[in-house]
Amino acid sequence: MNIEMIRAAAQRLAGHARRTPILTSPFLDAIAGRRVFVKAECLQHTGSFKFRGGWSAVSALPPAALQKGVIAFSSGNHAQGVALAARSHGAPAVIIMPADAPAVKIANTRALGAEVVLYDRATEDRDEIGDRLAAARGLTLIKPFDEPLVIAGQGTCGLEIAAEMTALGVTRADVMVCCGGGGLTSGIALALAADAPGLRARPIEPEGFDDATRSLASGRIERNARLSGSLCDAIITPQPGNLTFPIMQDHCGPGVVVTEDQALQAMALAFDRLKIVLEPGGAVALAAALFHPDASEGDAVIAVATGGNVDPATFAKALA
Repeated sequence: MNIEMIRAAAQRLAGHARRTPILTSPFLDAIAGRRVFVKAECLQHTGSFKFRGGWSAVSALPPAALQKGVIAFSSGNHAQGVALAARSHGAPAVIIMPADAPAVKIANTRALGAEVVLYDRATEDRDEIGDRLAAARGLTLIKPFDEPLVIAGQGTCGLEIAAEMTALGVTRADVMVCCGGGGLTSGIALALAADAPGLRARPIEPEGFDDATRSLASGRIERNARLSGSLCDAIITPQPGNLTFPIMQDHCGPGVVVTEDQALQAMALAFDRLKIVLEPGGAVALAAALFHPDASEGDAVIAVATGGNVDPATFAKALA
């Protein structure tokens, strides 16, 4: 896994992925006590950064593999990213999703033409289901984070952040990244190390599901005790990836853990001050930037707003 793979992914994504904007608000600056720059990946195709990794992986497949199709497992955002990329390439897609995923994510994945297979994440093993279906149908598995082509695609977000911050004259700052398995965090970290070494990626996680934070602190991969039960469903994974964790060890600062209430408050502020819609898991980086000012140094902080695929009830709860 290296910067050349990220640059190659950027070439494949050119003209297909959106170059998402950097948003600012003096009201958010006042809360954080420093300049806050928000990379609005919630405005990416399918409503999250996951389109980058999905397109990167699907676009690299040979024609024979595309004809047979792809398979992925996801609570919703990777599902939609892979489903759209597969449809655009004329490839069938099977997506394995937890039955308790937000209904809007399941519906959107089906609407993008994918076959959705639901499972119980508390009692069933998605890897076993995926292996079985892939073997039976000859499908290519596209993992949600521990896959070089996916990490490379997510890293293109880091290339954009590096270029945008350089243009704005921001040369030293922490980049808060919503972190599940670490695909986006490690991809951004690699890109920043190459193009903006004064910017440092920081994994941000919800309380009770802080496996990356604990792993970086202990120096070994730590598992979460629970695999469900958080509003931040988009970034709930068992543990950091075998590929992503060493990259985070080499290039990331310590993790930051936020509460669900802080994520909901960040959602409301993003809507009120930036006019963007975030899901809880996509808002934890902004929550860290706003409500954990002591966690970072310098006069600026960058938060990646990773996704906006929120169901109406949860969004109403945030606004209330």
